[in-house]
Order: sequence, then structure tokens, then C-alpha cells
Amino acid sequence: MSTLLSLRDLWVEYGDKIVLEKVDLDIAEGSFVSIIGPSGAGKSSLLRVILGQESPTRGTIMLDGAPLAPECGPDRGVVFQRYSVFPHLTVLQNTMFGLECAGSPLTARLFGAARAKARAEATAMLEAVGLGDNLHIYPAQMSGGMQQRLAIAQALIKRPRILLLDEPFGALDPGIRADMHGLITQLWREFGLTIIMVTHDIREAFSLGTRVLALDKRRHDPHAPHRFGATAVYDLPLRPREEEASPREETAA
Repeated sequence: MSTLLSLRDLWVEYGDKIVLEKVDLDIAEGSFVSIIGPSGAGKSSLLRVILGQESPTRGTIMLDGAPLAPECGPDRGVVFQRYSVFPHLTVLQNTMFGLECAGSPLTARLFGAARAKARAEATAMLEAVGLGDNLHIYPAQMSGGMQQRLAIAQALIKRPRILLLDEPFGALDPGIRADMHGLITQLWREFGLTIIMVTHDIREAFSLGTRVLALDKRRHDPHAPHRFGATAVYDLPLRPREEEASPREETAA
């Protein structure tokens, strides 16, 4: 697989506190990268820099060999642990919103054929995430798992190349979480996504990822702990998902 995203000598500092230091990574197109590490190791900071919410203090990020745009763009989508849905909009309206903003930045409203096209695209996306029968309900009427499916539909509606997941399933019950694992794996394959996921769940990291990165500090000075940042201390490539047999296949064997 070709390299999609390259990070070179990336540092993130807040005042005199160093969060990330000397991060060098190449992320292959189509990979599913799980990022683990202790609290405060800069996992979410790394996602925010890749998303474009923050600029690195120093270093470069390249997408397909060109500098990554510093602002959030349609090539990147994100799903947070807290559901990023609009409570006053229906499921369909929530999903259409990104298309309406892109097509009509001033009013966020489309009309005529453009609106019909956006509606059809949003409906298809909601079908893909399992919400095709819930187009006209509001987030308050939905379970946590349904709201997270909606957040995923919002992130994917503009067809990003990179999907960033920041503890997306941490607040879900175990049964719903397992369903979401199946969903995100299916969408990763169907949409040809490159996924970068932060999680505290080691089992989740290894079961979903094709690669696991561990962020932590290589150095620690008890007299000045803020002067040393985290970097990738472990980088574990896993077998490509296509080479793995599903549990059903293994049972049948």
C-alpha cells in the first residue's frame, strides 16, 4: 500500500509544556491505525493536528506528498466520543447538513435538484449505517448507539479519505460496542477509508486495527516532567484484515 499521510519531526507544545516530540510516522492508504497510550500522552492532540483543528508547533504533515491543508477539509472526517449531532435537526437533516454547508456556505440551504441530490445521498448513507428506517426522528429519541451511527454518517457524507476516531465507542454498553465494531469494519472496507482511531481499550485496538501505535514519553525528568513530550514508542504492524478468517469461518473450519 502507498503512503497516504506522512508526519515528520512533529512537535506540539502549549507554552512551556511539550505534549508531543519528534513524531515520525508514515500511514499507508487503506490502513486502520489504532493509537493507544496513557492519559496525557498526546493521542487526542495528534488527532487534532491531523484534522486541522490545531497547528503543530514544528514539523510537517504531508498528504499524498503535498502539505496538508491547515484547516479542516473534506478529505478528513472525525467522530468523537461525545455525539456531535444537532438536537434540533432530524436524522436526515443532520446528515444533509454537511452537504448543504458545502453547496451553499452562506445559507446552508439547498433547493431544487441540488437539495434532492443531497437528500438521496444522505438517505443512502443512513442506510449504510443502519438508520434507514429512522430518517425523521430526533436525536433525543435515539439510543447512544444510534446517535453514534448518526455521527458516523455525518463524518462520511462528504466522502473523506481519512476518518479520525477519538474514543468513539467508549461511552457505549458492551453489546452496542460490539455492534459498532462490526459497523466500522464494514464501512472501512466498503468506502476504502484510511482510519486513525484513538482508544484506551487494548483489546479494541488490536481487534480492529491493522497497525497499533503506542504513544508515551521516552524520557522523564521528575523535576521538569512538562519539558518532555510523547512519541511513538511502539509500532506494531498486524496482519492485513483480508488475510484473517472471520470467527464464523474459523468455527466452520
